[in-house]
Amino acid sequence: MTTYPMQTQITFAPLATLETEALVIVLFDGETQPSASLVALDGALGGTLATLTTTKEFSGKLFDTQLLFHPAGIAARRLLLIGGGKLEKFGLPELRRLAGAAARHLKGRNVRSFTLVLPPAVAAEAAVRVALVGVYGANFEPGRYKSEAKEERRIEAVTLAFAAGPASLTPGLEAALAFGNAAGAAQNFARDLINEPSNILTPTCLAERAQAMARETGLECELIDEARARELKMGAFLSVGRGSSEPPVMIVLRYWGAGRASGAPLLGLVGKGITFDTGGISIKPSDGMEKMKYDMAGGATMLATMKAIAELKLRLNVLAIVPASENMPGGRAQKPGDVQIAMSGKSIEVLNTDAEGRLVLADGLHYARLLGATHLIDAATLTGAVAVALGSVNVGVFANNDAFYEQFARAQQAAGEKMWRLPLDDEYLEQIRGSVGDIVNTGGRYGGAITAAMFLHEFVGDTPWIHLDIAGTGWLDDGKPWTAKGPTAVALPTLLGLVADMANHQ
Repeated sequence: MTTYPMQTQITFAPLATLETEALVIVLFDGETQPSASLVALDGALGGTLATLTTTKEFSGKLFDTQLLFHPAGIAARRLLLIGGGKLEKFGLPELRRLAGAAARHLKGRNVRSFTLVLPPAVAAEAAVRVALVGVYGANFEPGRYKSEAKEERRIEAVTLAFAAGPASLTPGLEAALAFGNAAGAAQNFARDLINEPSNILTPTCLAERAQAMARETGLECELIDEARARELKMGAFLSVGRGSSEPPVMIVLRYWGAGRASGAPLLGLVGKGITFDTGGISIKPSDGMEKMKYDMAGGATMLATMKAIAELKLRLNVLAIVPASENMPGGRAQKPGDVQIAMSGKSIEVLNTDAEGRLVLADGLHYARLLGATHLIDAATLTGAVAVALGSVNVGVFANNDAFYEQFARAQQAAGEKMWRLPLDDEYLEQIRGSVGDIVNTGGRYGGAITAAMFLHEFVGDTPWIHLDIAGTGWLDDGKPWTAKGPTAVALPTLLGLVADMANHQ
């Protein structure tokens, strides 16, 4: 597992005096002189930074790197220059990725600790949060089942330095440090779950891992097995797992940060937990099907978010529901044309068994409402259509309540994650009206991400709700300078930030 703790701290000491394995500074494209915050450091270096920038030996383009060994005049053993791109385009998303890129560059050279100088272009507290998330993300590696003996290289400690801005540790900076550690470690916890092969991480195993995490963090955990789900009339959820020999299970976690009898808001987090998706009878093409182990990324993200919430002791009541199942063909599998009755009583005409995620989420969302959720958020690798619309850059976001969305959007911006709101116009509902059942589980080729969201909207009523379609962003096919290929656990820092904001404003 890659969720080990990392030592983190903040320093305000002069940069030239910092004794560190590597001092990392950001230089921007087009700068001909070091910024004001780096003038003293460059003076100690004898003008090295100014020489590199004026001669354009170091361009400052995004992710450019140059490593200097034993630089004269400063205490650091190495000086790593990393390009920040154009200053006017630099923000929290770029800082998160640069922190990860610096960590991966250094750990590849077996450096285990470093100091990152946070540029004053971003607000101090937000910079601490996103930089730590970036460094933690750089530590994740997907090859845990490789038999070849190989030295594990990782960053074990990181210091965040301020050359300008705050002069001492404030309560806000301490909270940002705790947040960054919790969010970063939780994302790696989720990545490990998502990366597990489906022959190991079955629905039962996912439930056991959730139970173990709940015991460690003090969360309540309830597992609804197949028999209990049948008693609760969870027909949509149960229909998906009919073709598999692995029994489905609905995982329910509860956290009472504001107290059981407080009358406070209760946030419901619902995550799709399909541990493997063949498409069922509407089977997928074989090319790339091996990645369908990541179809439980939404569920893993919600479990990991609960872990971080409990560790930070946020004062909000939160529950998480993860309907876990396999979608397999078989003699008992549901078939195109079948009609399933959801827990809410709504009938669903199944036109395509590969549109199964919305079926399990339908009962998960309805059950969260029955348990008293006043606000709902779901995350799911739901549609290929969202990747067609937004590529692998932005999460698709849908919301039925503008005020709740605006609060969410503030958390998203503070987390440095990229998301884009898509519409929920009533006209799209016409595409999912059924002829045999109330609604159909696919609205056709056009607007597929939207019609999937409209399907889910049928099960949330007037409860403020946000749907995150992470199908295009939940998995990287190729490694990036800042992270390895594989699962991303996208949206977790945003969700955690939203919970913290709701806790502070209830």
